[in-house]
Amino acid sequence: MICCLILIGKSNVFLAYFIPPNENIRVLLHPTKKISMKKLFICFVFSFISMSVLPSRVLSSQTSPKREFRGVWVSVIWQQQYREMSPEAMKSYFSGMLDTFQKHHINAVVFQVRPAADAFYPSALEPWSRYLSGEQGKAPASSFDPISFLIEACHQRSMEFHAWLNPYRVTAEQGDILHDSHIYHRHPEWFVEYGNRIYFDPGVPECRNFICKVVKDIVSRYDVDAIHMDDYFYPYPIAGEAFPDDNSFLRYGRLQGFRPSQKEDWRRDNVNLLIRAVKQTIIMEKPWVRFGISPFGIYRNRKNTPDGSGSDTNGLQNYDDLYADVKEWMEKGWIDYNIPQLYWNIGNKAADYEVLIKWWNENSAGVHLYVGQDVARTMQAWIEERQLPRKMYLERSLPNVEGHCFWSGYELLKNNGGICDSLRNKYQRYPALIPAYTHLHDKKPKDVKRLKAEWTEDGYLLHWKRNGDISNPEAAQYFVIYRFANEEIVDLSDPSHIVAITRDTHYPLPYQEGKRKYKYVITSVDRFHNESGKGKTQRVKL
Repeated sequence: MICCLILIGKSNVFLAYFIPPNENIRVLLHPTKKISMKKLFICFVFSFISMSVLPSRVLSSQTSPKREFRGVWVSVIWQQQYREMSPEAMKSYFSGMLDTFQKHHINAVVFQVRPAADAFYPSALEPWSRYLSGEQGKAPASSFDPISFLIEACHQRSMEFHAWLNPYRVTAEQGDILHDSHIYHRHPEWFVEYGNRIYFDPGVPECRNFICKVVKDIVSRYDVDAIHMDDYFYPYPIAGEAFPDDNSFLRYGRLQGFRPSQKEDWRRDNVNLLIRAVKQTIIMEKPWVRFGISPFGIYRNRKNTPDGSGSDTNGLQNYDDLYADVKEWMEKGWIDYNIPQLYWNIGNKAADYEVLIKWWNENSAGVHLYVGQDVARTMQAWIEERQLPRKMYLERSLPNVEGHCFWSGYELLKNNGGICDSLRNKYQRYPALIPAYTHLHDKKPKDVKRLKAEWTEDGYLLHWKRNGDISNPEAAQYFVIYRFANEEIVDLSDPSHIVAITRDTHYPLPYQEGKRKYKYVITSVDRFHNESGKGKTQRVKL
């Protein structure tokens, strides 16, 4: 509800608009000189019209949409806590973490499985990660596989698991010791040192092939929902130090048709070749697994683009500095979703969040576009600038933005600035389905069958049969349970009626005195997040 208050002073009239609830209060004072009653009446009418128009736009940032990607990044690099944990302690920690995410209606966990050419899972290609045990190559006790546990735990909670890989980084800090089994020792010619760190040389074809082998290994062995890469392609430039790829440019650049003056184009092509090859690798293994990128937030600054197509910003650039041509990846269909890291505040002079989200919205190329939000920076500006409400309003008011991902999940665990309270009470009040990837598959799964409500030894249950083979990604993978009062019209577009999203084929009914009638509707959702039609309805008394 929007309230309008007209304040009449000796020399001015003020119109004040209050937009509750308190988190979104905006007081807009419009002083005018002395006006007649006729003009005051016109002013009142105008304000009344404004009140009738504003709610739809304001509420778009407050209501909880039915379809929205709601992710969190969970990094392991530079994290110390896992080294001290036993497998049982780690399981308990992960379970508590996922319970918190589920409580706040997060539907995707982007977990770092390959932080620095090492693995948070058993791999024949790369050694165990130092961030798991404190020593690269050291396996956890009891043959514990953290990724296998996390995938199952996410799916039990109806959340996706996105396997996050850093493609080129080999060492994260000076002095990192590489295990004897590391590929670096067998093929030192594949690597370069830059800024006291070791990287795969993106210009060496064998490096791309090896990275694709890692991707294939993960996708083939694990039930991941997506492969994810972040913003580290060519490393962030170091002032006064050139990236040492002269040898690979001389060896491979000419073979690829690049002239000596086209080294930067060659670098972009190297990353293009990797992105395309990773997408092809995924398709060959499991075509329902998506490939997503979370690039640095600026594609190009306008001043660096002759046609003025860049954003009105002044910062590091994907295209010119990291050699990541994200626009081409989207236009060619090499990635399935894009999460630019818009970690700045609204009003930032070099990189304004509002400028950037609008630029990406206009340049999404039909690819799923989500927004990367930095929780610490957003909530730091909470008192003075009220950044979360404004950011959520911008996100949900733009037609091509379909969700967000929070950096980082640890900030949600701390409830930094009360963000979890805001999500639970307003912005993610109800569960949400991930937007359907119709470019991969655009057909509804079959509705459930044999829907019944009956008393069992486990209580009063709603149960049904899956209509199709779960091994088929086009068949039902999970189910959405809606509840309506008996007299209500069934509206499956309203997420406030979602009582559960589950992979089970049963749901415990909250029986009380058996005096109130309800309608439960069950729909099926496939691996691509296409939802079945009207669903199946069961009337019950509770």
